[in-house]
Amino acid sequence: MKLITAIIQPHRLEEVKKELYKAEVNLVTVSEALGHGRQLGVTEFYRGVKETGNLLRKIRIDVAVNEEFVDKTINAIVKGARTGKIGDGKIFVTELTRCVRIRTGEEGPKAIG
Repeated sequence: MKLITAIIQPHRLEEVKKELYKAEVNLVTVSEALGHGRQLGVTEFYRGVKETGNLLRKIRIDVAVNEEFVDKTINAIVKGARTGKIGDGKIFVTELTRCVRIRTGEEGPKAIG
């Protein structure tokens, strides 16, 4: 079991969801996040004064999957999120040591679905 966490641009969320559904990955958690990578935030001018914001609005997607869905999930996220520009995001894959379905008490791969 793996936990796949993706940080993407907000305007790419619908496209990523569409690609995940095509790949038959339906169990996702989406939340808003703030952060920056190499672009170090944004620079704007307000009333002629240069202001730099350190944190950019991002979307965090968490998907718990069984082993056979890892590559399908990563490929779907990349296909939906990629624009080819700096700030497209990152995908992190971590080992998921335990998963419990609250309703039934099932554990492991059965609990993920």
